Formats: sequence, structure tokens, C-alpha cells
Amino acid sequence: MPLQAYLTLAAIVFCVGLFGTVTRRNTVGILLGIELMLNGVNINFVAFSRFHADVTGMVFTLFAICITVAEVALGLAIVILLFRMRKTATADHVDWLKG
Repeated sequence: MPLQAYLTLAAIVFCVGLFGTVTRRNTVGILLGIELMLNGVNINFVAFSRFHADVTGMVFTLFAICITVAEVALGLAIVILLFRMRKTATADHVDWLKG
């Protein structure tokens, strides 16, 4: 499979994630969009790593996956806290930092 196929797949996954992040009002949907965007980046890292026979991209991918897991855990904790306080998971109701 050529490199362009992986890059196209990564671009499609990234664009779907960006679309989901921009258009969703639900915080869980926004988190899922961010996950898709990070997975698109990971596909690029692995594809370039494989085609250049260098493990650096795979190391970055493992690091990105670890960061993603931490981001999901923190994001879901914030969503649960938001739901407990406001009884909704809509991002429009997050105005805790406004004065």
C-alpha cells in the first residue's frame, strides 16, 4: 500500500474529527472529535515511520497514545463534574471561568 493511501486516510480521519469538534455542542462528542484528530496524527506518524524505516515515529505515537489516555480520563472527569453540577453535558453551559 503506498504512502499516499495512509496520508489520505489520516487526512480523512483528522477532518472527520475536526468536523465533530467544531459542530458538536455535547462535551462527549467534542472529546470524541479530538480523539479522532489525534488518531489521524498517529496514522501519519506510523506511516512515515514505516516508510522511512525509522522507529522515531512509532515512539512519538506511543507517547501520543499515553497523552491521549490521560486527556480522555481528565476530559471525562470534567464532563462528569459538569453533569453533576449543571445536569447537562452541553459545552455552552461551561462558563466557570467567566467573572
